[in-house]
Amino acid sequence: MRIISTVRKPSRLRSTLLLLAALIVVSPVAPGAGEDARPVVVAQATLSELAPFNWYTGTVISREQARLAAEVSGRLLWVAEIGTRVGKDEVVARIDDALLREELAERQADVARIEAGLVFLRQESSRLQRLAKQNNAAQSQLEKMLSDKASARSELKAAQARARRTAELLERTSLRAPFPGVVTERLLKPGEWADDGATVVTMTDPELLEVQSWVSVFALPFIKPQQTLQLEIQGQRYSGKVRTLVPVSDMRSRLYELRVSLPGQRWHVGTSVRIAVPGAEAKQVLAVPRDALVIRRGSISLYKVNSDNSVERVEVTTGIASGDYIEVHGDVQPGDRVVIRGGERLRDGQTVSILNQDDMP
Repeated sequence: MRIISTVRKPSRLRSTLLLLAALIVVSPVAPGAGEDARPVVVAQATLSELAPFNWYTGTVISREQARLAAEVSGRLLWVAEIGTRVGKDEVVARIDDALLREELAERQADVARIEAGLVFLRQESSRLQRLAKQNNAAQSQLEKMLSDKASARSELKAAQARARRTAELLERTSLRAPFPGVVTERLLKPGEWADDGATVVTMTDPELLEVQSWVSVFALPFIKPQQTLQLEIQGQRYSGKVRTLVPVSDMRSRLYELRVSLPGQRWHVGTSVRIAVPGAEAKQVLAVPRDALVIRRGSISLYKVNSDNSVERVEVTTGIASGDYIEVHGDVQPGDRVVIRGGERLRDGQTVSILNQDDMP
């Protein structure tokens, strides 16, 4: 009996497919191969002058703030409301001026009376001068007349001074703003009596602002006029310049007053501020933007972009930090390109495409 085999030979197509599958399994894949280049933003590592700093608290204040006091005693007729915005020399309070107006009228009447008497004395002295040329009696009368005229001139000057003083007091019944600003406090109200020197209102200029802080004696050697300091306001970083450092400490706190100008943004008086004040001399270090650092499970690294636009993960240690830059130690050289945006999910060896900051999705 003939035995017929039912086993078929593998077809040529099937053999080819099996061979390709085996090649795919055993073939190594290069990192980043077949992947689209990931968009990133880069910056250069640079040699920079950095200094360690300490954070001090500060407050936004107005450079122009005044307590306006009455310059004459009297009953208040009107006082500006809190929050009223006024210009320079605008009236913020008025004191009853009725008595001073009457006094001024009296002073002016005295001046007019003395001036009239002086006119008469001038006329008489002219007449007596003509008579004096004829007899001695007229000469003695002339001397007395000249004496009276000199006394009248002195009395006129005194009367005019009294009138000017009263007019000045009358003008001061209107309390005027010494600078443009806002009424922030009203200590006396209409109808109340204001003594000479009593504070009526407080004014503040909300436009002319700066930061006030108090620093320790150890910071003094490292603060210079017009030096740029980092400010942190409401979680945002800004730069301001040192306007002045008062070289005399507060007797109780032993701290020194520091004033720093504010950037152009509008802030509010009383806003809390943090100021980064140097604690040592600046030194030259290799620095990168803070955004270049990748912190994962206690390790700190950054991604360096090679000439072929592949990235290399480099572990670093950090040193001095100042503003947006921080000192790094590791396999990084000045001029190296480091990823500052888009590096969160990068892998070592991955290819990247470099974009401008504004072009990042």
